Amino acid sequence: MTRRGGMGMNPAKLLRQVQKMQADVERVQAETEREVITATAGGGAVEVAITGGMEVRSITLQPEVVDPEDMEMLQDLIMAAVNEAIQKARNLMAERMSSVTGGLGGMGLPGL
Repeated sequence: MTRRGGMGMNPAKLLRQVQKMQADVERVQAETEREVITATAGGGAVEVAITGGMEVRSITLQPEVVDPEDMEMLQDLIMAAVNEAIQKARNLMAERMSSVTGGLGGMGLPGL
């Protein structure tokens, strides 16, 4: 009876699987970083478009939300829309990564 280290795992096969998973993670991450996510605030008065890589692409304001007497409200709406877009982008990235790693990302494996 011959025993192999790693409870019978083939190290070369395991290495190939890890390399494939790493390549898949890199591909999905790059694709997601290019994807554009939108979020709104104030019932659509402010719309922010952001990439999965957290780069703001555009901020659109409806004319009725621009009130020189209430700049604080406008600033709050912009901040709310940006924060919502960031959260959506993070959730999208986490969802895509989980589908590739099968939930292994939280195990502290490098690159996952």
